Amino acid sequence: MASPVYYASANATLIACLDRLFYSTHFNKTMKVGASVVVARRGGCSATFDELNKYFTICGMPVASSTYWNSVHGRVSGEAAFDAEGLRTMRNLAHNMSFLMKSIALGKEKYGMPETEIGTPTHFIRDDLK
Repeated sequence: MASPVYYASANATLIACLDRLFYSTHFNKTMKVGASVVVARRGGCSATFDELNKYFTICGMPVASSTYWNSVHGRVSGEAAFDAEGLRTMRNLAHNMSFLMKSIALGKEKYGMPETEIGTPTHFIRDDLK
């Protein structure tokens, strides 16, 4: 998933979509590889990157990484194409994501899926204190 950065956060429409998608869909997302890419003029990329990656980690999805945070800088349309470091980061992300997906597929073939312990969700209301 990718987003422009607005006020150190992802696009509100994307967040609304992701909230609904990750809450309401019941298909198993375990071991599906995710990656976030963010684009900004200057600041806020790392906060937005963290915001998007949380959707993956709550569902048991491995997160593909690169050689830097998955961000590119540009102010207007087309300007990101001149961010040499950002473009290199994206190419490395693509290579790493491809490798990770192939490795997981081979691991599933040989070892199967990892076991997931199912438990009772924690909350902070304690009945034993009454």
